[in-house]
Amino acid sequence: MSELRFTEDHEWLRTEADGTVTVGITAFAQNALGDVVFVHLPEPQSYDKGAEAATGESVKAASGVYMPLDGEGLEVNPALDSSPELVNEDPLGEGWFFRFQPTDASAVAKLLDQDAYDRLIKANAEA
Repeated sequence: MSELRFTEDHEWLRTEADGTVTVGITAFAQNALGDVVFVHLPEPQSYDKGAEAATGESVKAASGVYMPLDGEGLEVNPALDSSPELVNEDPLGEGWFFRFQPTDASAVAKLLDQDAYDRLIKANAEA
């Protein structure tokens, strides 16, 4: 498994062996969202960085999952249709949302690494 990268919007990214990128929400995000009861997944199409690509709905609120980079949406996690609770149970694994092919694969490395993301979480907690 490759190193995870993170966004300031609390999405995680993992580059797969074939160059595609898997995206999900972090444990911090799923804790804030609460028990996920429904997930709206993206259609395979081109997305611009920052576009809302998916939505997670909980008993408390709905939250967007944003495209971390420009790219082509390829695949969604079909397990979330019948088991949205996977987002809570395994947010960094089986609870992934979608896969895409980034327009610029090198841009993934420019996102937050684990240390930078941990600092972001700490700063948010102190604010």
